[in-house]
Amino acid sequence: MTVLKTRAELRSDVGLRPDAGARLGPRPDAGPRPETRLRKAFGPLHRCGSVLVVAAPLVIFGLFFLYPVGALIGRGLIEAGRLDLSGFGDVLGRARFRRIIGFTLWQAAASAGLCLLLGVPGAFVLYRCRFPGVRLVRALVTVPFVLPTVVVGLAFRTLFAQDGLLGSWGWDGSVAAILAAHVFLNYAIVVRTVGTSWANLDPRPAEAARSLGAGPVRAFLTVTLRELAPSIAGTACIVFLFCATSFGVILILGGGQYSTVETEIYRQTADLLDLRTAAVLSIVQILLVTVVLLVAGLLRRRNEVTIELRRASGTARRLRWTDLPAIAVTAGAGVLVVVPLVVMVVRSLHTPDGLSLDNYRALGQVASGNVLLVPATTAIGNSLRTALTATVLAVALGLMLSMALSRRPRALAARRFLAGVDAVVMLPLGVSAVTVGFGFLITLNSGPLGLRGSAVLVPIAQALVATPLVVRLVLPVLRAADERLRQAAAVLGASPVRVWASVDLPIMGRALAGASAFAFAVALGEFGATSFLARPETPTLPVLIGRLISRPGAANTGMALAAATVLAAMCAVVVLLVDAVSSDARPGPGGF
Repeated sequence: MTVLKTRAELRSDVGLRPDAGARLGPRPDAGPRPETRLRKAFGPLHRCGSVLVVAAPLVIFGLFFLYPVGALIGRGLIEAGRLDLSGFGDVLGRARFRRIIGFTLWQAAASAGLCLLLGVPGAFVLYRCRFPGVRLVRALVTVPFVLPTVVVGLAFRTLFAQDGLLGSWGWDGSVAAILAAHVFLNYAIVVRTVGTSWANLDPRPAEAARSLGAGPVRAFLTVTLRELAPSIAGTACIVFLFCATSFGVILILGGGQYSTVETEIYRQTADLLDLRTAAVLSIVQILLVTVVLLVAGLLRRRNEVTIELRRASGTARRLRWTDLPAIAVTAGAGVLVVVPLVVMVVRSLHTPDGLSLDNYRALGQVASGNVLLVPATTAIGNSLRTALTATVLAVALGLMLSMALSRRPRALAARRFLAGVDAVVMLPLGVSAVTVGFGFLITLNSGPLGLRGSAVLVPIAQALVATPLVVRLVLPVLRAADERLRQAAAVLGASPVRVWASVDLPIMGRALAGASAFAFAVALGEFGATSFLARPETPTLPVLIGRLISRPGAANTGMALAAATVLAAMCAVVVLLVDAVSSDARPGPGGF
């Protein structure tokens, strides 16, 4: 049954006063089209605001991302004031670097494939089925995604060490340990992204296939899988990207035997000061990232259109006996998620005198027997302050970018420009954090941007890493919103700011809350760029953990495990709050 609303009811729906549109005279259907009235109502103010919303984030990205990265690459490729591309031949002509590039691609593809094999059944169980505690399980499987890679590497090294729980497997320093750690980190991306799309699927086509004689497997392959294909493919691209640019996991678990482009950039920059080789490798990585982001963007837009046009939503159902294979795979993945963390916590309690809290107590003091320059409590305070600042910056930038990118201009040039902005914003996800951190040091050291040694560099670097995640969480929600709500608000006399406050903000409120919490967790655990920028007297907790890991000794290892446990607990609390406060803020199609 169609329900026709009066103008007063429509004004109430968009939060306006009953008399807000009285001066408009005739009914909307008697005058110009709503789009025309919208443009007239907003006028130059709307156009000026749109330009500022796009320009401000681009200026910040240009100054604090493109400029440092470009300057570092330029130092490696420009000799005596002229462009010198011979470095490509020197680097790519060496077998060692070709092996590093090949291993980077191979392990990323293998990790993405394993994540899909385990994550798709998990998406079905956690988003298509209903059982007690499902929201808690969703939150728990998300915890590894926001953990610092240095913590994950330490947890798996403890698990597979000779004296570890699985030391008999012989995986210490092996490729298998690296793949397991990457699946641990990225399993939640597949579950949450594919699960969100699956939860929105209309169940009737699959039910029709079943009624026509198709079995469960055939109905899944011929109907459900085809509808999920864009989401699955886009998620695979993102997981591939994260695994290809992994830093802490390879650095700790590779044991010097295995290197990726990311860790080799760090080695050439920090250890050998060979900027030419580092620049060539950075360009190779940027090209790889660009290709992956373009493919992921195409798949994401296709999936967003599919979700937007879909009107019927699937409903979660109770578990059935036929779901046992998916339940078994999900349970196995759950073991992979839980066991490394439990082992890390238990080992943090081990001391020469037995189980005790001595490792945690040692974090609170600076003694001659450890390498702490400041107590871990100070590092925790530094981490919280910088993460909070970074979150404010990331949310502000991500909100402006999401508002701009959610618009659908008619002009082809404008649409292409916004697509280019979207691609640029995603680059920090794949460009080496080492490149960004070292670029900060060599460029922001003089003139108006002479911020070298300033405490603001760390939150800025962390905000650049977190901003793409904010965009990917908020943007799909805005794109799925009905444009007619904004048009109705403008027709009824609302100003551009009022339209944003009464229409856009309520629509994206939950997603924005979730994005803020995720940005805080990611900034809290950022290690790559922060390891370059944090001063010795003001380390963050991940930097302190890396410092402890790099020094031999049972005391340092015990304190590293204790500090990693504290950091993991802080990230877990943030993730649990995400699902408690914004349980409906699920990642959008192709998002995170």
